[in-house]
Amino acid sequence: MATLPTKSGAVTLFDIAQGMDPDGKVARTINQLGQSNEMLTDMTFMEGNLPTGHKTNILTGLPVPIWRRLYQGVPPSKATRANVTDSIGMLEARSEVDIEAYKLNGALAAWRLAESGPFLEAMNQNMAETVIYGDASVNPERFTGFAPRFSSLTAGNGGNIIDAGGTGSANTSVWLVIWAEDTVTGIYPKGSQAGIEHQDLGEYDAFDELNNRYRALGDLWKWKAGLTVRDWRYVVRIANISVPDLLAQTGTQAPTAATALMKLMIQAQTMIPNMGKGRAAFYANRTIKGALAKAALDKSNSALSIVAAANQFGAVRPGYVQQDTQFFGTPIRTVDRILNAEARIV
Repeated sequence: MATLPTKSGAVTLFDIAQGMDPDGKVARTINQLGQSNEMLTDMTFMEGNLPTGHKTNILTGLPVPIWRRLYQGVPPSKATRANVTDSIGMLEARSEVDIEAYKLNGALAAWRLAESGPFLEAMNQNMAETVIYGDASVNPERFTGFAPRFSSLTAGNGGNIIDAGGTGSANTSVWLVIWAEDTVTGIYPKGSQAGIEHQDLGEYDAFDELNNRYRALGDLWKWKAGLTVRDWRYVVRIANISVPDLLAQTGTQAPTAATALMKLMIQAQTMIPNMGKGRAAFYANRTIKGALAKAALDKSNSALSIVAAANQFGAVRPGYVQQDTQFFGTPIRTVDRILNAEARIV
């Protein structure tokens, strides 16, 4: 999968695989993961400075410059930072295929790899969910994702949470993230190959539900990853988006909720200090993307092509990447693990 160059030391998993995986095993696994997780298209990763995480300092305040007159001194100032250690979680999956099924299918490596697809997709969905909702204080075996970090309108970073007005517990969110080493990035353990490992366990005895043995071929996948947010100003959460309001819009009724969401997405982009500092992307589930496409079509009565009109703010089909799947220049990626049942953030 082609990737754009980044302006920092953090790169995508695809870039890492090309540079440090001469036998191609990790690269093949990464490419399979990327087919069902659009977030990996943009999400940068860097090697942590700890075997189990990454210790860094985050920006909490800017220095204070002053306008100086002649013969007037300048008081010293400095940026304020806080030391933070972000943890890395270890996600694993193990598959077993009956040796006789393997032989019946021609003993082909391609068939065995295809059988591993559901396991890798399950890992992908779990990883995407953790990037959004993971909370190490609740599940210490995981890492902390975005939602626990941006969970209160009155917190220090609450200014980067846009309230879309939804109430109750049938809400969803849209995330705008600028990925770069000094803004937001994924992390993997120090000294590892991008935190991804695949082991061919060979042929051995497996056990059925009655604990009886049969011969099987086994594979083990490990994905060690975490998330560090060095500058919270480069993440914007549009929260409290009412899903019922989006779904209630039909036929000739103007899609006012989706139109309002478009305006909030514009607002989110204006809140980022420098959109060009890294890889920028919106993340939303397919409910949101469908609503945006309908609103785009409604607003484009003079368009020569329905497809062009509906897709101008992002293709509805997940995994369908083309140049016009953007919102004012920023890609919109499908992340189905973003829930439609979020409680209202206050």
